[in-house]
Amino acid sequence: LLLIGDVCRTLAGVIDLAVDWMTDLKEGVCLSAFWYSHEQCCWTSNETTFEDRDKCPLWQKWSELLVNQSEVGIWAGSWLGTPAIPHIKTILSGFIIRGYLGKWTLLIKTVTLVLVVSSGLSLGKEGPLVHVACCCGNFFSSLFSKYSKNEGKRREVLSAAAAAGVSVAFGAPIGGVLFSLEEVSYYFPLKTLWRSFFAALVAAFTLRSINPFGNSRLVLFYVEYHTPWYMAELFPFILLGVFGGLWGTLFIRCNIAWCRRRKTTRLGKYPVLEVIVVTAITAIIAYPNPYTRQSTSELISELFNDCGALESSQLCDYINDPNMTRPVDDIPDRPAGVGVYTAMWQLALALIFKIVVTIFTFGMKIPSGLFIPSMAVGAIAGRMVGIGVEQLAYHHHDWIIFRNWCRPGADCVTPGLYAMVGAAACLGGVTRMTVSLVVIMFELTGGLEYIVPLMAAAVTSKWVADAFGKEGIYEAHIHLNGYPFLDVKDEFTHRTLATDVMRPRRGEPPLSVLTQDSMTVEDVETLIKETDYNGFPVVVSRDSERLIGFAQRRELILAIKNARQRQEGIVSNSIMYFTEEPPELPANSPHPLKLRRILNLSPFTVTDHTPMETVVDIFRKLGLRQCLVTRSGRLLGIITKKDVLRHMAQMANQDPESIMFN
Repeated sequence: LLLIGDVCRTLAGVIDLAVDWMTDLKEGVCLSAFWYSHEQCCWTSNETTFEDRDKCPLWQKWSELLVNQSEVGIWAGSWLGTPAIPHIKTILSGFIIRGYLGKWTLLIKTVTLVLVVSSGLSLGKEGPLVHVACCCGNFFSSLFSKYSKNEGKRREVLSAAAAAGVSVAFGAPIGGVLFSLEEVSYYFPLKTLWRSFFAALVAAFTLRSINPFGNSRLVLFYVEYHTPWYMAELFPFILLGVFGGLWGTLFIRCNIAWCRRRKTTRLGKYPVLEVIVVTAITAIIAYPNPYTRQSTSELISELFNDCGALESSQLCDYINDPNMTRPVDDIPDRPAGVGVYTAMWQLALALIFKIVVTIFTFGMKIPSGLFIPSMAVGAIAGRMVGIGVEQLAYHHHDWIIFRNWCRPGADCVTPGLYAMVGAAACLGGVTRMTVSLVVIMFELTGGLEYIVPLMAAAVTSKWVADAFGKEGIYEAHIHLNGYPFLDVKDEFTHRTLATDVMRPRRGEPPLSVLTQDSMTVEDVETLIKETDYNGFPVVVSRDSERLIGFAQRRELILAIKNARQRQEGIVSNSIMYFTEEPPELPANSPHPLKLRRILNLSPFTVTDHTPMETVVDIFRKLGLRQCLVTRSGRLLGIITKKDVLRHMAQMANQDPESIMFN
């Protein structure tokens, strides 16, 4: 866990620094050292001030350096990747996706994540960083036999790694632990809780040492508000929660519809072309608007802050409009701004753009997270509501609702707080998180005193979104991909038995089994070739059907292959046996193949009269892929996770064929 947290945070720190450099590289280059970002390049400049950060001779924009024009845009893009968290949830439920957590996947994901985040596409890095963390967890687990040979313990390590991934993505260690508990992990015992806490602690410590955010703090969007919030503001906060729930519902339905179209049409055959087209459209439409031109993280940070900390920002130019919210004497050297109506119009255009482009971006063949885009949508909407309330409070401070907490010519509303609440509402509407969402938000911003508005918005968002469907975006993508994921949140109270679900059913072919000492290598190879089962029960004989154990398909194939490579006299008619001692064979018989070592002598079994409620609970708690059904030691059938899901769909009066079990 120490290694996972340390390596994870180091990779994330390198990614953060590389993203800053590549994001600034689109605009210009540092003449003294090309590997410096804009901020690093100007650290030693005596002409740069906090108010005028662009006054830096060492930093040259491409427009000035190459063509001497002030308006030139350069954009970059990348491809390769898939939404990570649905796959991680499926793996933690017990399903194996070969190669998804491998070393090459880790390398490719790390490099491409830098490219896509710095490209300016509407995506985040939290999902890919969870994937990177789980790749690290899988790698280090393979070095210790305690974890490499026990899938249950390996999944516990992966749960802790997922917590570290969120911790390094946002500098939110406690939120990362709760995120792993609430959203990602399938089974989360107490020992996994403290292991996740330890991994997140190590990751947070390394984060503080690297300091990639440049603010000597762990948080990504640190804010410092100077005015309190008032009870009357709960009404607009709840309205933002309603908006977040509606946005989450709209996004899930539109994104799943587009991804399904991608899977069922020729569009899915051209993933690179799709990425190029979306990147080009993003660049062309985003560049003219000042709120979409900058990176999404910078936009969110600006939206969260109040105008006292952003006097040089386009977002605060409206304060010198004739419809200003505070006197112009407050900032005497300030030039005239763009006006509140222009600011609201630009924010509205940015909101529409983010809503539309995120629908098409999430699910493309690139590393893409959903936290940052969802937060951007909510932050823009929240900032607009905050500006509206701010204008209303200034012009009507004599209203009874504003009389006790607004004074003429003074700030009494913080639009940045509304942006923070809106971000939490939209993120909750998409993911359906509650507790972990609130903790992540106040860790992200440092705004612990605003936890009540965040809670109100998060709960409202979940209620509204759940009214249109219980599935969050991650569960929706799991079902879209047809993964056998048994959600622990679903309840099963029907009075069916294991015998009602097990296979083979009446009229179906008998169960494919292996006998302990009467099948040849050719028989087993033929059975493997004609079926695609994960493994085969081993019985004493076809007459008795008494269960001995369970043999995995992969282990059988490797055992036969290795025996032939060692030239042990194994031929097609060699007898395969799973007993301690080989049977008595004629003198001229081929050399037998002993496979006792690959046999699972204690496969999980239930009796045919076990209630399905118990069977479902067993599958959830243990992450099983299948269990065998017996009666007095005699094999009757098998129940797979797909059978359980299909049965639950039937009991819920759904069409079982609508679930895509591929």
